[in-house]
Amino acid sequence: MTTTLAIALILLAIGTLILAPKVRHAGEFYWGQSADGRAPSLLTLTLSQVTTWIFARSLLTAAILGYYYGIAGGLAYAAYYLSFFTGAAIIASLRFRHGFGSVQDFLRSRFGRSGPWAYNFVIGIRLLSEVFANLLVIGMIFGEAGTLAYGLAIVILAVVILVYSMMGGLRASLRTDVFQMSVLAALLAYLTVALLGADAWSWGPILSSSPLEFQSGWSLILVAFLQVWSYPMHDPVMMDRGFLADQKTTRRSFFHAGWLSIIAIMAFSLLGVFAGLNAQQDEVLLDALRRLLGEVPMTALSLALIISAVSTMDSTFSSAAKLSIVDMGLARQNLRNGRIAMAIFMLGGLAFVFGGSQELFSAVAVSGTASLYLAPVIFFSLWGNYRVPTWCYWGSFAAAIAGAALYYLEAGGHLNLLEPLTGIGHKYDKLLLISLAVLVTGCGAFALGLLARRPQLSRAQA
Repeated sequence: MTTTLAIALILLAIGTLILAPKVRHAGEFYWGQSADGRAPSLLTLTLSQVTTWIFARSLLTAAILGYYYGIAGGLAYAAYYLSFFTGAAIIASLRFRHGFGSVQDFLRSRFGRSGPWAYNFVIGIRLLSEVFANLLVIGMIFGEAGTLAYGLAIVILAVVILVYSMMGGLRASLRTDVFQMSVLAALLAYLTVALLGADAWSWGPILSSSPLEFQSGWSLILVAFLQVWSYPMHDPVMMDRGFLADQKTTRRSFFHAGWLSIIAIMAFSLLGVFAGLNAQQDEVLLDALRRLLGEVPMTALSLALIISAVSTMDSTFSSAAKLSIVDMGLARQNLRNGRIAMAIFMLGGLAFVFGGSQELFSAVAVSGTASLYLAPVIFFSLWGNYRVPTWCYWGSFAAAIAGAALYYLEAGGHLNLLEPLTGIGHKYDKLLLISLAVLVTGCGAFALGLLARRPQLSRAQA
């Protein structure tokens, strides 16, 4: 299988390099415009949204959650993809109602010059985690951590993606996303057919695979429903695509990307549920699937993971360049500086891979918890259009960062503070408690700030 995957990876790299345009203008590189200044079409934008959010870590995490928590695990991860619908509402208000050109512009107008700092910090970590997590999955496909095959696969793929991303920026990402999504859709369709045709497949056990007494999987669904309000705003890849096309195209692309992504994630999570129900003692996910489905479907699964990693990372690099050069203004807006920013993020991702955590879902949970600082910003400042003191914003940020750090330490076994205090032991039950606390604290701070401003406004009007 390794030889087949290596050949497929070479063909994918060649096809992607051929398709990727070499751009000459900042509009193409940072905003994805065509050479004559046209915005991407509905099909391009939709497929780009889907393939950049169905990344390798997502597919593998969906299967892992299904393996350990049954159908509830798959539903929980699919619930995060409701972010497309809340994201559409955020873009509709941010861009088309209030007229802002970026999230940073909005935060600056509401909370002063320091407003974007917290946001840039959170999304910078988010982008680094995307590079790290997708490279990590690639390494896992080709070998055990620390082996030569593991390291070579990661480095080679990182270099190939960086090269064509440097050539074309966001324009290259959009153009190659259509090709990559077409291949990914065919592979997912084949895997679904292979799964439904397996000898041990039956809908009954699948649908009853998460009894209510297995509470942690259902807790994760509640976590997703809490985090989905703020999750899209802290994802720069999604937000960047909300500023590329006209209002109708943008709205429709978010809607279609939402339902397509949910179907794809649920289909992949069923692989994990099926493997979990039929696994032998001490058998890990991929070994169980290989025994149950055979080598050819497993090769297709590995190819799906590789393609999704490639499609996500090129978008991550283009968003990293825009964040560094356009949104943060760290250097002049030219192609050279954008390419340097891409290289720095690639090196940062590699540093995390070879020296960081191997826990895939931690990146989602930690970044999702950190993103909750934006929930009261969305509820009160964006949708409610209320003005609140800056301390409310920083109070919400501090609560979210503290909550994200607490979850990371608890889930990693570095700290055991919550169980003695609350009796809650499972990490996803802890995550639910932490998410609720962060959300209540942040919204409470904004509510207090709003109440504190009302008497001042009344006196000023009098």
